[in-house]
Amino acid sequence: MDTNRITELQEIARRVRVGIIDAVHSASSGHPGGSLSIADVVTYLYFEKLNVDPANPDDPSRDRLVLSKGHCAPALYSVLAQRGFIPVEDLKTLRKTTSYLQGHPDMKHTPGVDMSSGSLGQGTSVSCGMALGAKLDGADFKVYAILGDGETQEGQVWEAAMFAGHHKLSNLCWLVDLNGLQIDGPIYDVMNPAPHDEKFRAFGWNVVHADAHDFESIEAAYKAFDECSDKPTVIISHSVKGKGVSFMENNVSWHGAAPNAEQYEVAMADLGER
Repeated sequence: MDTNRITELQEIARRVRVGIIDAVHSASSGHPGGSLSIADVVTYLYFEKLNVDPANPDDPSRDRLVLSKGHCAPALYSVLAQRGFIPVEDLKTLRKTTSYLQGHPDMKHTPGVDMSSGSLGQGTSVSCGMALGAKLDGADFKVYAILGDGETQEGQVWEAAMFAGHHKLSNLCWLVDLNGLQIDGPIYDVMNPAPHDEKFRAFGWNVVHADAHDFESIEAAYKAFDECSDKPTVIISHSVKGKGVSFMENNVSWHGAAPNAEQYEVAMADLGER
């Protein structure tokens, strides 16, 4: 990837982060920490990787993305806005009673959302069904899912991993957002799910590591997925919770809290908006 394109993606990711903070601040609730940690990944997916079209969001041939950690909907909504699926100004309606942008993704009302999600673990099973369905139909689309690292404490994740490995779903790519924090604290203290790589390999997966905030590393990881033709791929994505906002970075308090007016101004300054 050339330096000009990296610079362009970094600017888009910055705007995605601005949208996340705008949305959560306007709602006075939401989940900024884990949304910010995947901002670069979703930027890469929607602007470099996914075969999707804002003018035809229900195209049967499109790639699918399942945000299994559905509480991080602000990241998905913000990148969909940047990609042209929804108006950017609608981000400020997040979680409002009359808004189509609810606290978790809603596939029935939000263009570009492929699966309603939020009950942790369920998105993994859905992504397996999508991938197997594509295989059975002879369809070329690929299926991507984004999991939280705390989410991998769910038994359903490993049932789905077993299923995908058994059926050799080479058209399926999961990404585990490994930021090390969940609502109750460090994942390794709450319920240690490590080592992710050894566990996935045991279930027959192709395992790749990536720096979640380096576009060349992200690109290399998804290239490794493209080059693997006989098994599903998981990307262990090493990230910083709250990335881009100084007082949110690596701070578990911002898993599910909204900035007040003063904190909002600091965040906007951190993101180059002030």
